[in-house]
Amino acid sequence: MIHYLTMNALTVKDVTKTYATGTQALKGVSFEVPEGDFFALLGPNGAGKTTIIGVVTGLVNKTSGSVSVFEYNTDKDTELAKAQIGLVGQEVNFNPFEKPFDIVVNQGGYYGIPRSKAMPRAKQLLEDLGLGEKMYQSALTLSGGMKRRLMIARALIHEPRFLILDEPTAGVDVELRRGMWDYLRKLTKDGVTILLTTHYLEESEQLSKHVAIINKGQIVASGTMDEILAMHDDKEAAKDGYRGGRLEEVFIKLTSEK
Repeated sequence: MIHYLTMNALTVKDVTKTYATGTQALKGVSFEVPEGDFFALLGPNGAGKTTIIGVVTGLVNKTSGSVSVFEYNTDKDTELAKAQIGLVGQEVNFNPFEKPFDIVVNQGGYYGIPRSKAMPRAKQLLEDLGLGEKMYQSALTLSGGMKRRLMIARALIHEPRFLILDEPTAGVDVELRRGMWDYLRKLTKDGVTILLTTHYLEESEQLSKHVAIINKGQIVASGTMDEILAMHDDKEAAKDGYRGGRLEEVFIKLTSEK
């Protein structure tokens, strides 16, 4: 039998972040995202999720620790590490007066992709994400869910190996969310590694292979989804009288104020 060595798409080791105000956003965070994984990073608001994403993508300077993307150290091999990543942030941050097609093609230019390659690639991405009929109209005409899909298309134009999604379905209706998840599942089958932050815990329970839960700047649980769900206590949940999904109950137990 041949054993193939798999690397990590992301290795975060002992990362801290202290802001100038003295706020310690990250307190020695360590976790790994295996290549080809669908990984959920969960935590309440203010727990440090977006700070971690900022550090990984180079938008936030860490105080200490190390980060590697496909073994490219983000301090030493900054450009190579960044080239592996596609980022879909929380905020819609494109020019609404541009056409979706132009937004995606122009993004390719930032990665040195010639227009002759970027144009057919952009067309395919927009069609795959259900924006075929809207690609030549002003982005102003897009619904909230369509804007999120456009951001995914833009993040994928340079064919990154690692896609980071920070609350990608916030405010998106159920039908569009399901379509988005189907597309993301297909991406992981094609070998793209996905890191997801979301408040929709039932979705991450269905989608993710591995999960890390962060609270107050520290990882409080990390493992396969099955390992995290095994922390669920049926007796305790029945005693409390509240029945949510298993992941939701584990999450509340780990992150609630004692």
